[in-house]
Amino acid sequence: MTGKQRREQLIRIGRTLFADRGFEGTTVEEIAAKAGVSKPVVYEHFGGKEGLYAVVVDREIRTLLDAITEALTTEHTSPRGLVELAALALLDYVENSTDGFRILVRDSPTGQSTGSFASLISDIATQVEHLLAAEFKRRGLDPRAAPVYAQMLVGMVALTGQWWLNSRRYNKADVAAHLVNLAWNGLSGMEAKPTLRTARAD
Repeated sequence: MTGKQRREQLIRIGRTLFADRGFEGTTVEEIAAKAGVSKPVVYEHFGGKEGLYAVVVDREIRTLLDAITEALTTEHTSPRGLVELAALALLDYVENSTDGFRILVRDSPTGQSTGSFASLISDIATQVEHLLAAEFKRRGLDPRAAPVYAQMLVGMVALTGQWWLNSRRYNKADVAAHLVNLAWNGLSGMEAKPTLRTARAD
């Protein structure tokens, strides 16, 4: 096995173990044993468990971001159509890369600022902001609020994907349709200057 092939083998094994047991529950010993190598081989390629985890997470984030970015840059699609395509892209990832999604929704190692589910949602929301800003402008709403709504919209889809992964009581198209129903019909009735109606006087 070449060095490149060994590295890919370790990444595949690490991905499976991290999905099943999480970062904390996986050891270098287990990774090495599954690959049929000694622990120093894992350290040689990745510097340790943290390095392997970072590579696995980076690949998963890139795969998901690429799918959603592709959906959001589809030409000749209405704004609602883009929301539908983005929701389906995330649910496709949940369905086809279940291990990867399980890794992304787990907590990242202490001290790691990237690779967490929250940072992933933030990255995807950044891709959505400019599309929402354009739609807000068209509707006479303040486009400066687009980043807030982008976080809410992406968070709603991502957390629903997490629920669907464990539930599977609905098929993917139905889940996407319900997501878009709430998101789109909520967006279509937005107030220009929303205020809380039950706010305390402090």
